[in-house]
Amino acid sequence: MSLPTFNPPVGPSPGTSHKPTVSLWEAEFGDGYSQPSPKGINHIRKSTTLSWKTLTYDQMQEIMSFFERQQGNKAFYYRPFGEQFSIKWTCKEWSSVTEGGIWQVDATLVQSFTNEK
Repeated sequence: MSLPTFNPPVGPSPGTSHKPTVSLWEAEFGDGYSQPSPKGINHIRKSTTLSWKTLTYDQMQEIMSFFERQQGNKAFYYRPFGEQFSIKWTCKEWSSVTEGGIWQVDATLVQSFTNEK
């Protein structure tokens, strides 16, 4: 079964942030030196935080429903602004708030290295 592609009804609002996580083994020595070594071949994992700040109720529902269907552990494809190709992601953190009928959704996507395609 092929992975779904996340196509939100509108693009995220300006202010998207990207923050990679680097996973290293690190040996500390008594003389102040340390020796870092990557934990595997995919030791740098992309993470991006997206916000949609002016959504209708239906747009909010479409985005929230997608993340709920993925259940935080199922990978999907998405191409953030500025990336040449789609990347495989999971999303374990998302939320929505409303103020005066205008909805906002925030989500954090983390790069997935599963072998699903």
